[in-house]
Formats: sequence, C-alpha cells, structure tokens
Amino acid sequence: MGELTLNLVRLGVIVLLWAFIFSVVGTLRGDLYGTRVMTRSAGPARRRESRGERKQRKHQPTHLVVTEGGLRGTSIPLHEGGLLVGRNPECSLVLTDDYASGRHLRIYPGADAWYADDLGSTNGTVVNGERIGTGARLDPGAQIRIGQTVLELRR
Repeated sequence: MGELTLNLVRLGVIVLLWAFIFSVVGTLRGDLYGTRVMTRSAGPARRRESRGERKQRKHQPTHLVVTEGGLRGTSIPLHEGGLLVGRNPECSLVLTDDYASGRHLRIYPGADAWYADDLGSTNGTVVNGERIGTGARLDPGAQIRIGQTVLELRR
C-alpha cells in the first residue's frame, strides 16, 4: 500500500472514532438532561383575542392541584409552555411517588383545551378512569392518576 493510501485510512479511522465519541456524548446528554421542548414566543405577532375567545379562556383551568398522595395540597399554575410531571428534578412538578417515571407526563395547551401526553411511563397515566397515550383532552376538574398521586385541573 502506498503512503498516501495509508494516511487516508488513518484519517478515516480517526474521523470515525470522533464521530462515535460525539454520538456517545450526545446520547448521554439526552439521557441526563432530557430533550428540549421548543415553544413559540408570544412576541409582537400575537393577535388580539375576540370577546368569545376571552370568554372561552375564562372557563379554562389555570392550576394543577395535587389532591392525593405525598404532595397533597400542592398547586402549580398552568402556563403556555406546558408542564412536565415526574420524578426528575427538571420537571415542573417533581413527584415523590415510587410509581412515577422520571419524565412521566406532559401537559400542554391546545387551541380549545389542555391536553396530556404519557411520555412512555412504565406504570401509565390514568385520566378520569381511562389509561391514556398521547393527545388526551383535559377538561376542568379532570382527575389524573399517576401511581398513588392524583392531580386535578382547576380554575
């Protein structure tokens, strides 16, 4: 083999090694810190609400309240960026329930209501007696059960 070919093979091996190292670091970073949820900013392009939209929004829930479990009585305001619920410290509501996953549930606003996604938890999430997956509509007063913890949407 020529000297040029040998140097190209060495360079290729080094590039592949670095690509492998960066992929491992990226995977570890995702496992440790989770994924980012990008939201739109409410900048100057925001339009004015009509009277009907304001009236509809007035009847929407504004807080998530823990009604059963170790954190009973805890209340968290709902905001446009949504909420993460789970055992990880990065979550908006950090549960102490042994049946909750690290990143268990995501609650986010839709056009007409709040919605919930189970984030692939081991024990699942139950809303008003039914196990959910993604895109479950949450009406005011909805009961969300995660293990032994019960959450409720309130105005």
